[in-house]
This record gives sequence, structure tokens and C-alpha cells, in this order.
Amino acid sequence: MAKDLQVLNALDVAKTQWYHFTAIVIAGMGFFTDAYDLFCISLVTKLLGRLYYYKEGSQNPGSLPSNVSAAVNGVALCGTLAGQLFFGWLGDKMGRKRVYGMTLMLMVICSIACGLSFGKNPNSVMATLCFFRFWLGFGIGGDYPLSATIMSEYANKKTRGAFIAAVFAMQGFGILAGGMVAIIVSAAFKAKYPASAYHVDPVGSTPPEADYVWRIIVELEADQEKIEDRGRENDFGLFSMQFVRRHGLHLVGTTTTWFLLDIAFYSQNLFQKDIFSAIGWIPKAKEMSALDEVFRIARAQTLIALCSTVPGYWFTVAFIDKIGRFAIQLMGFFFMTVFMFALAIPYHHWTLKANRIGFVVMYSLTFFFANFGPNATTFVVPAEIFPARLRSTCHGISAAAGKAGAIVGAFGFQYAEKGVGVRNTLIILGVVNFLGIVFTFLVPESKGRSLEEMSGEAEEEHGAATDPRKLAGQDLRT
Repeated sequence: MAKDLQVLNALDVAKTQWYHFTAIVIAGMGFFTDAYDLFCISLVTKLLGRLYYYKEGSQNPGSLPSNVSAAVNGVALCGTLAGQLFFGWLGDKMGRKRVYGMTLMLMVICSIACGLSFGKNPNSVMATLCFFRFWLGFGIGGDYPLSATIMSEYANKKTRGAFIAAVFAMQGFGILAGGMVAIIVSAAFKAKYPASAYHVDPVGSTPPEADYVWRIIVELEADQEKIEDRGRENDFGLFSMQFVRRHGLHLVGTTTTWFLLDIAFYSQNLFQKDIFSAIGWIPKAKEMSALDEVFRIARAQTLIALCSTVPGYWFTVAFIDKIGRFAIQLMGFFFMTVFMFALAIPYHHWTLKANRIGFVVMYSLTFFFANFGPNATTFVVPAEIFPARLRSTCHGISAAAGKAGAIVGAFGFQYAEKGVGVRNTLIILGVVNFLGIVFTFLVPESKGRSLEEMSGEAEEEHGAATDPRKLAGQDLRT
């Protein structure tokens, strides 16, 4: 054990090398896939409704029934939650490398299968799509604990936060890739198969070739590689009193903050197209053809991502090891709360044509501070503060709590937006973000500390008696 700690101490002070950047790209490809899928499915649901649920004589284009839309949006999140728990546990049992390869194969196979969904009627097509999306999510879920754990154990303590955040920031490239693919594919099909707006020609507004568009988009998800792992042992388990005394509050903090963050973050991502339509930034569906709708929504969402979402990720990478995880997370939740209430309380003011740009700017800032805030830090911190033997498991539990929040957001917002309206939904999301501020105070600061210091393993090696109260209530602003 002493020799192991000497090796780990050497890694903690090692200079940044090329393999660190290679590991970032490889470990980050799962997040690229996750973000690509999240971005594209919000576009695909609009097109699926027009293709498979058109009602002859209707004044509006076809749309997915609420239960089908919730299933298509939410089933991958359910799979991700299950995958985070299962592969997080398996990574600690079998080793990161072997399990990482399993997640790779699952993602590649299922992303292709999603585009090959089949059936004799709309419901059977949706059923096969949901089946493959669940298993795609299951594979993506495994990537969360494994990639975070691998990167935390590779990096030195001076730049560890930036490296883990950089892995997570690959989501930004996934969002941009999803937007660019959707724009290019829809523009190409628009040029090849021009169509009138729905109110001019309800049937002709959705050319049969549009069925290829969503299949092409969902198939073009990313591949990954496997990387090495390293593990260490400690002598207590997840359900032991020793773990509860040392890290129980930490686990409560990481799970609750990730849960609350994902309620708001996934709601905003999945349904921003509906919000933009509600304020009039995008024309009503009946005023566009199917391919024009995909193109316009993709363009709007890509603009938001380019100006706010992606910069937010890299602001975190730049500043996380300077100002710390706690400060970034607290600041992010605070500004998300402020902007949500600023949008919700005078909501009718923002719906006026002259004020739409202001709404879009404010809405974009919520994405910026989500990513230069808790969306990144909730991923980073669980990879740093738990013992090596339980690190992947605890990160998986924290991430699964986040996906539970995403499921609440995906299913809940689907009905809330139609039941209580956009304004009240934004107020609810503001309250959720405020609760995130409160629970952030349970999360310890790990800036500048080694993994062994945070988990208490270094003290064990030197035979020091550990004060559980000190570990459970470390100075949050160190």
C-alpha cells in the first residue's frame, strides 16, 4: 500500500502530458454521443409526429400523442439511469477497462439500430425505436461513472478538475454536431424535395422522403475507444457505518444537486423548441413544411448552443481549478434561479414581438450558467471525493440521481407545459434551481487536494485516526 501511495503521489505532481489530452478525447466520446442524442431527439419528435400521426382534415400538422412523446423522450433517460447504477458497480468489481469496452459496443450497435426502427403501424415503429433507445441509454449511462473515474485517476491534482470538466465538455461538441447534422440533412432534403407549408398543402408539406431524415440523424452517433484503468482498495463497503459517517452527507449532496440540476437542464433542452414557438421566435407548425420545421428548430437550437451552452463548458474548464467547484456550482445555481424568475414573472412582456430577442438572450444565459456551473461540477465532484474502491459506484449513484431528475423533467414538463402553461413552468424550474443552491452546501470543495486526501485513504495509510465529523463537514470554501 505504501508503494501504491508513492505512485499516486507521483501522479498527483506529474506534469501535463499528451496522454492526458488523448484520454480526454477518448473518455469524452460517450458524452459527445449523449449530447448528440439529447439534441437530436427533440428535433426528431416533431418530424415523427408529422410522419406517423397525421390526421386528415386537421388544422395543424400531426404531433406525437403526449404519452408517445414522453416515452420517446424519456426512455433513453431511463436506460441511462439503469446503466449508471449497473456499470458504476461493475466498474469497481471488474475494472474500468473491461467494462468501458462493453458500453462502447452497446452504444454503437444501438445507435445504428435506432435508425432502423421498423413496424407495420406508427405504434410499432415507436415501440421498436423506444426499445433501442433504452439500450442506447443503458450504454451511455455506463460512460458517466467510468469516464469520470478514469480521468480523475489519470490526472494530477493541480489540473484534475479541468481534465474531468474537459471530458464532460465534449457534450458541447455533441450538441454542435447534432445541430450541424440536422441542418445539413434537412437543407439537403429541402432542396431535393421542396414542399409547401402545411396550411397550403397539408399532405404535400411532409414528403415521404422525410422519413429518411430522422433515421439518418439518429444513426450518426459517435464511436469511442477503450482506455486503461487503475484501482485501489479500502476496507469498508458502501453500506457500512464507516462510509455513512465519512461520506454519507457527501453522497446526499452529490445526488440531490445532480437530481435538481437535471430536472431544470433537461426540461430546458428537450422543450426549448416549444418555448421558442410559444413566444413566436419560430413560426407556428402549420406555417412550415416538415423539413422547414426541422431546419428552423435546428438552426435556433444550434445558435443557442454556440453562443451560450458550449462557452459555458469551457469557462468551467478554464476556471474550475482556480476558483473551485463549490463557488462555480453555487454561482451557476444562483444565476439560473435569477434568470428563470426574470423570464417567468414578466412572461407576457417577453411574448411581445419587440421583446423576443431579450427573452432568447436571457434564456441562453440560463444555459451558460448551467454549464459554467452545476452541470459540470456535479459530474466532476463525485469522481474526486469518494474512496477508490467505491468511486465508480458512488459516481454512478450520483449520476443516476441526476437522470432521475431528467426523467422528472422529461415526463413532468411534457404535461406541466400543457397543464399550467409556460410561465408557471418557468417559475417551478426557478424554485428547483433555488433548492440546488441550498443543497450545494452539503458538497465539499476538492480543489487542490489529492484523491487520497478527499477520501481519507492517505490518513489510513499513515495510521492516523480520522475524525468523521471533520470529513463530513470540511471547509466548503477551501
